[in-house]
Amino acid sequence: MLNPSTFRKIVLGSAVYDLLVTAPFATPWSFAFVHAQLDGVNQQLGGAALPAFAPFHVLFACLLGSVVLVWALLRISDPQQRFGRFDGVARLLFSTWMVWALAVTGSPLLWLFIVPEVAFGVAQWLPVRRL
Repeated sequence: MLNPSTFRKIVLGSAVYDLLVTAPFATPWSFAFVHAQLDGVNQQLGGAALPAFAPFHVLFACLLGSVVLVWALLRISDPQQRFGRFDGVARLLFSTWMVWALAVTGSPLLWLFIVPEVAFGVAQWLPVRRL
């Protein structure tokens, strides 16, 4: 069983990870840059070039990036257990869709996102000792 202090650190760590990883998805300009970088990484890992995004696709990427960015800031400001539990559910849902995309595309880049998502998702569902 984790003590509450350790659990808060896990919630905080997952929030900082989200802030760093999703901030570039929050604007069309930063997304264009990160898309190009992710495309390069995917190809270096042996995957195909990532598809180009039309403005409508960029809109949804930026909406997702914006929501996750705000969610990360909330957890950074108050890394409480309740938020960690909700985040754990969200990560397991995100992981499910990433595994689906991996199965459909075979894109090796997805492993770089799946592993931390599953790890933080599981960690935020570990039992916490009551004080």
